[in-house]
Amino acid sequence: MPIIPARLASSTTPRCRGASPLRVEAGWPSLGASGIGDELSPQELLRYDRQLQVFGLEGQRRLKSLSVLVAGAGGLGSFEALYLAAVGVGRLVIVDGDVVDPTNLNRQVLHWAEDVGRPKAVSAAEKVKKFNPFVEVEPVTEPITRDNVYELVKRVDAVIDGLDNWEARFLLDEATYSLGKVFVHAGVHGMEGQVVPIVPGETPCLRCLLPESLSSPPKVPAVGFVVGMVAGMAVAELVKIFTGVGRSNKGRMLILDAIDMEIVRVDLKPRKGCTCPGEPGKQ
Repeated sequence: MPIIPARLASSTTPRCRGASPLRVEAGWPSLGASGIGDELSPQELLRYDRQLQVFGLEGQRRLKSLSVLVAGAGGLGSFEALYLAAVGVGRLVIVDGDVVDPTNLNRQVLHWAEDVGRPKAVSAAEKVKKFNPFVEVEPVTEPITRDNVYELVKRVDAVIDGLDNWEARFLLDEATYSLGKVFVHAGVHGMEGQVVPIVPGETPCLRCLLPESLSSPPKVPAVGFVVGMVAGMAVAELVKIFTGVGRSNKGRMLILDAIDMEIVRVDLKPRKGCTCPGEPGKQ
């Protein structure tokens, strides 16, 4: 969850903070990794009635056809998995190799007191499945490593970041970019947070958009309601990309300042000399 201050981003061109009119973008990403159909049952149509007025029937079908890897089942990952299930994403793969600790309970809303000591991925998957039985949920109780990251990413259409370390985050960035999968980065630090949607072929990779040297602190300050706000922003960006509703912030950094309750949008430019996976010169 450690974040990058705006002043350290590769480019710091502020954009308008005002609301934008609703519009639908062309060029939806392709789906197919989920292996599930897109037909909505009468029960699902009733469940999603209020949001069908936003996404339309075709948008809701695309969400049902979508499969997403939730990387981490901690603070961000808990909210992300819950919001993705609420909106009707058809399949979630929740990956986390850790177990629930008492210090997690102030912000990791899918884990309760009785879950202390249990695998986070299992605990989260159980709650999500009870919350929305129409969503397929698969827990993976292992950390994301160089050995498994490509196989995990191949099984889904998109990845959303709920991690707390840059090492695993950049492994996901490399795999998603190489395989042509959408990757939405999210991070939190105290009362601040950030979101960066990455779309291969349309934006640079995350590594090239951020400072070259980043380290993961041993303990990151985190407040539950801020984590929930940032997770909601990340899910919104992913949903907009796949439904075409609204204006995507692909390749931009959204920075939340919960102290002053402001959101700033920053255009990002790749670092000079940095090449993304699959580009000429990438080793």
